[in-house]
Amino acid sequence: MKTLISNLKGDKGIWSFVALLALFSFMPVFSASSNLAFMNNGTGNTLSYLVKHAVHIIVGFFMIYRLHKMPYHYFRTLSRILLPVVWLLLGYTLFKGTVIGGANASRWIQVPFVGITFQTSTMASIVLMIFVARYLSKTRETPVTFQNSLWELWTPVGITLAFILPANFSTAALIFSMVLLLVFIGKYPLKYIASIVVMGIIALSFFILIVKAFPDAFPNRVDTWMSRIENFTSDKPDEDDYQIEKAKIAIASGGIYGVGPGKSVQKNFLPQSSSDFIFAIIIEEYGLIGGLVVLSLYLLLFFRFIIAAHSCNSIFGKLLVVGLGFPIIFQALINMGVAVELLPVTGQTLPLVSSGGSSIWMTCIAIGIILSVTKKEEEIALELKEKEQREVALQKLIDKQLAEDEAELNVAMAGVENHSIEETGNPMDAVKYK
Repeated sequence: MKTLISNLKGDKGIWSFVALLALFSFMPVFSASSNLAFMNNGTGNTLSYLVKHAVHIIVGFFMIYRLHKMPYHYFRTLSRILLPVVWLLLGYTLFKGTVIGGANASRWIQVPFVGITFQTSTMASIVLMIFVARYLSKTRETPVTFQNSLWELWTPVGITLAFILPANFSTAALIFSMVLLLVFIGKYPLKYIASIVVMGIIALSFFILIVKAFPDAFPNRVDTWMSRIENFTSDKPDEDDYQIEKAKIAIASGGIYGVGPGKSVQKNFLPQSSSDFIFAIIIEEYGLIGGLVVLSLYLLLFFRFIIAAHSCNSIFGKLLVVGLGFPIIFQALINMGVAVELLPVTGQTLPLVSSGGSSIWMTCIAIGIILSVTKKEEEIALELKEKEQREVALQKLIDKQLAEDEAELNVAMAGVENHSIEETGNPMDAVKYK
């Protein structure tokens, strides 16, 4: 175990909080998956779901370990190569998305020969954030013009969001918000950001008008996310979402201390109890205290991201930590906000806690890249420390040698003086013996 821990480089705080969230996830996932076990095979055996979740977590941590060993500047070039690949995957997903539970789930594609569904938008968000960080770090030393940035930066961003928006509005909105935050931190001119926001609002409005005019042209999830917004803004109690109602009942039932692990009742009524609404199950079983503990872990992880970004020496490294770390925290806050009805239903999972393969793996990939940045900074700091130690040791040797040389010189000078006195003797002796 000590050998394994010694091989883990990078920010130890990030490692710790990620491990705590992953370990804690086993209990609510094991409990919340009981309804899925009853619906699928009628046995109520949740062991298979627990093993599946364990495999996802183990594979995810293997990804973290492998990625944090790689030099993070490799990802600068990879982002340019992978972005067109991501567009192809998004286009394929949009038009050939798989069907889950009889419903159109155009956010996922089926991986051949494996039987795993993969959400391509999560991969797209990582690649896009790295691409934006690369562009901002490249243009820090040269003046930025709106025309050039419109083509080099915002056109790739717009293409990516255009593929994601029809099927997954919440993810598109989250990615766009994070891109705006990243360019703001990267000192992109505010007047250009304001122009982009206006252009984004116009494009979204135009898209909604097209959807309203031609509803059959977009058979995906457009109507779903539009109805969610309408239901959220409506004051009519009969139009409240079914899952939100059950989530609120679960939260109210939990109280301060909760009903106890595995004793949740609303997990049997929440269709997404182990994924989208797992936070409600956590509060029901572990109470307000358990919910605050989970929230605190995410906030502590957020602070570690800030510290890592602040201590990074390179601009690309700083922006990489912000662009990949902050979306994880904001996604967690959005998931919690949906559970307590502060936000409309978005379909965003709770990172590292909710069940699911691609969401866990993409989160782990982002964390692995962040740890790669912190590892490099630790290596630089260690090299500087060793250099200082070598300089101090060298200076001590020099001082010691100088002291020895000075002592030898003093001894030699003293010998010369004594010898001169002995040779000279008493000058009156020459007169005495004559």
